[in-house]
Amino acid sequence: MAITLTKNAANQINRQLLKRGSGIGLKLGVKESGCSGFAYVLDYADKVATDESVFEQFDVKIIVKQTDLKFLEGIELDYRREGINKAFQFNNPNVTATCGCGESFAV
Repeated sequence: MAITLTKNAANQINRQLLKRGSGIGLKLGVKESGCSGFAYVLDYADKVATDESVFEQFDVKIIVKQTDLKFLEGIELDYRREGINKAFQFNNPNVTATCGCGESFAV
């Protein structure tokens, strides 16, 4: 089981952690939301809890609650610029449907 990220995503996470001035990595999770069922949640990580797993790539740690792993297994986190918009992109092989507004997904 793996969570991966692109070099662009790793660079952006490092920039955000430097700007914040603290943190050990990025927390990636899911929450029930929207019309399709789930939405991604991103937050800074200052520590790793006993119920969390750590994935590291490009010297960046991604921390995921073990209960969220079934929704995120195999996901690739990317960071892209499209026109004037810049945002994290979630390439999740478990997604079976997304809502029209792009805010939520189903597995």
